Amino acid sequence: MLDEESRYKILKELEQDPDISQRELAKRLGISLGKANFCLKALIEKGLIKAENFKNNTNKVGYLYLLTPKGIEEKVSLTQRFLKRKLAEYEALEKEIEQLRQEVKT
Repeated sequence: MLDEESRYKILKELEQDPDISQRELAKRLGISLGKANFCLKALIEKGLIKAENFKNNTNKVGYLYLLTPKGIEEKVSLTQRFLKRKLAEYEALEKEIEQLRQEVKT
């Protein structure tokens, strides 16, 4: 199962660097090459990305990963949810820090 955070991170990386290799994607995300391959295949099956061979590429395993219109919509939606979740975590952390500061003062 491909969770929302993984989908978000992969779509973000592909949008920024469409000709990234699966090996480099795995390295950037801190996941195995096999998981990167699985995730990319899942995103292709969902219609969120498409993979095209580079034209005139001597490295026949080179692909260009492009977000589809559906993939762009999904990335926007994921970004909004990711931001909302991270802001809630940040606010909770701020409250915890303030409570700890109050404990230290007393």
